[in-house]
Amino acid sequence: MGLAGLGFFIAAMLLAAPVVSLSSALAQPCEPQTFEETRFIVCTWEPGKAELRLFWKNGEDEPYRYFSNVADAVRAEGRTLTFAVNAGMYLPDFSPLGLYIENGHELRPANTAQMTGSVVPNFYRKPNGVFFVQEQGAGILPTDDYLKRGLDVRFATQSGPLLVIENRLNPIFIPGSSDRTRRSGVGECGGTVRFAISEDAVNFHDFARLFRDQLKCTNALFLDGGGGVGIYAPALERNDMSLHGGFGPILGLVER
Repeated sequence: MGLAGLGFFIAAMLLAAPVVSLSSALAQPCEPQTFEETRFIVCTWEPGKAELRLFWKNGEDEPYRYFSNVADAVRAEGRTLTFAVNAGMYLPDFSPLGLYIENGHELRPANTAQMTGSVVPNFYRKPNGVFFVQEQGAGILPTDDYLKRGLDVRFATQSGPLLVIENRLNPIFIPGSSDRTRRSGVGECGGTVRFAISEDAVNFHDFARLFRDQLKCTNALFLDGGGGVGIYAPALERNDMSLHGGFGPILGLVER
């Protein structure tokens, strides 16, 4: 190859490379992000462009427990599990702690129990809330408001506490709190839904600010923390295991 031909070849390769890279990046819904020196993985779902589903039990009425089991079940349908996260807190038998609706069927009722005392488990810290998906899109509401509205939904999962409520941080959170651990949550962000898990320990106040200030979410809900935090994202080579022997309900993005 002559110098002119070699120069043309190199120029063509340089022009083509960014296009391929950009196309690949845009195809991936999950990406690492940093907020105030804390590392996160953020996954985005745009309703109408792919299907977000809830998973709890398989065809043999047994909890899936592991992301890989959900991925296998989806693969058997001829589809792909693009990403998955745990969908909220769960009991030792991997059943949901609160409301759970799958394919329009309520499999667990809303948990409206009240707890008081010096130490209140996260789920019962008020207000807690419900993340739901219906034909018109997705939403997050305080549990009491959700129950009053009597919505017709395809999927719903209850957890708590709410992180962001109508663009305001939950007032129970303490700036600079030493209560730091890994956390996961979901946000309603101007027509899109964003899931975030922290790679580093973070307190509730800063985690809520991630959703409001960086991800621009009007409402956001805490899903789980500590050893129950996990993500499945093959593009990032992630297939996390729960430290509790498995996950309960699982939210997954399913694509053809």
